[in-house]
Amino acid sequence: PKAMMKKHFFAIISLIWLLNACGEAVSSRTKQNLGNVVNCPQPVAEEAVLKPFQLTGDFYSRLNYQPQNIIGDADTIRFQTINYDFIFCRDNKTWIIQPTTLKKETLSETNSLTNPPYETIALNGKNYQYRVTLQPNPFPDFKQEPKQVVLELITADNSQPQRHVLYTLEDVKKAQTGFQLGLPEVTTVLKHDNRLFLTISSEQGEGNGGIATIVNYNPETDTTTIIQPEEIKSQQITDLVIAGEADNPTYWLGTKIAGEGNPFLPGMGLVSYRPNGDNLQSGLLQSYRLENSSLVGAIPTQLLIENDQLWVGTGNGICQIEWQNIDNQESWNCWRFALMAEITNQGLPLYHSSLANSATTTLKSEETVEILWFSPVNFQEQKGRYEVRYDDGFIVKLDDIGGESWDNFYQGDYQPPVWLPPVYWAGVNWHWNGESFVRSWDEVGLNYSGGGPQGISKNGFVSSQEGFDHNTIRADLEILELTKNTTEVKYYSGWVDEELLTPYLSVIPQEQQTNSQPNPLLAKSQELQ
Repeated sequence: PKAMMKKHFFAIISLIWLLNACGEAVSSRTKQNLGNVVNCPQPVAEEAVLKPFQLTGDFYSRLNYQPQNIIGDADTIRFQTINYDFIFCRDNKTWIIQPTTLKKETLSETNSLTNPPYETIALNGKNYQYRVTLQPNPFPDFKQEPKQVVLELITADNSQPQRHVLYTLEDVKKAQTGFQLGLPEVTTVLKHDNRLFLTISSEQGEGNGGIATIVNYNPETDTTTIIQPEEIKSQQITDLVIAGEADNPTYWLGTKIAGEGNPFLPGMGLVSYRPNGDNLQSGLLQSYRLENSSLVGAIPTQLLIENDQLWVGTGNGICQIEWQNIDNQESWNCWRFALMAEITNQGLPLYHSSLANSATTTLKSEETVEILWFSPVNFQEQKGRYEVRYDDGFIVKLDDIGGESWDNFYQGDYQPPVWLPPVYWAGVNWHWNGESFVRSWDEVGLNYSGGGPQGISKNGFVSSQEGFDHNTIRADLEILELTKNTTEVKYYSGWVDEELLTPYLSVIPQEQQTNSQPNPLLAKSQELQ
């Protein structure tokens, strides 16, 4: 199929239609309106979708495909991101890419932290107002240390707010999720079963933290229940949907974490929480991540429930899941976002690293090549290179950089969270997919305060004008040697000067692994103790 892909966007869409039609990418058991293809939007020319990369400002945002909103109707499901809309046409099961229709939020007023505004939501014809604050409020002069995170809720029948303490500074210290209270935020407001559900997440990094919280407000009884599952206390909740019957619900959560200079980092992925009857405080919690499921991205940012179907939007792609059979691999249909480009007949000079002075070989092919990342080469001249897939690969040996146990890395007893690999090594941000170590778009932390996204680099930081010399940011990896003192890997990518490629964006079906092998790091964890 790669040879059929052409530069022009209409050809890309046609190919995707063909792949989906041949592969029956969407289960015929989907219980939903299949829509009418006549009402699906038309694809637009690629020039209207993709904009040139700019080395000034936040050029990493061009590679941010995280859905910020989902809109579903009888004919389509639209996943809105900051740059693009990914639109699924129900009738012919195809994807269309358009410029984003996401409404950008207006900048907050300067007094929004000292006196945060209330948000309003209507339920059963009545308006409810809510906000979450730090108490005492430290803004604007930071003379007071906040001790509590408080939800204020103004119900339809009262003008004065109810105040509910969600957690305290002592709670956060006891939970070991921070040393001081981070700024809280309501990340989701959901109407379900004639009730209101809110999710609250905290700023993280530099000692700031909180406790992931779900609030359930019942207008009929005017009661509020605070739900804080122990297993996700350190997470940020990105979204919440509720499936199943009212007396036997399943809460589906998108989760992530954050850190200093990193607004999004992989966490527990897609989480299901099934309360024990009326006791919402306890229940069965399961985590579906890249390394233990068919999930196509590390960070689910938007969720949608349609009868027996759960749609999950991540920064690497989209999954449609029969949620009641989620543990069956056949219940997953996933697509990934891919940035592609054509290769000229003359071939392209291919560099083994982002700042290499001379080309190592020539990438010769009449087909297309997948672009994995973009890295600056010269800030002053505003030049950069694309990292592209390269089947022959390169080998890099990192002297004096080996693997080690997490206890040794942290110089003390340390139990790594479930989303981290068994040992700490240079490829710690890659995950094992059953065949090789791979890295999705949303596994690359932006690292604003540390020199930008990091990968595997033999030469490291070169200069303030050129930045880091990366061997790879997102290539598939094969471990050749890993000891306490040495790391040698084969990485299946190379680097091409940006002016030689014209990227276009596509959505392609994600192939599922059929012959998964054990993670080689499991054996290494014993050797590196």
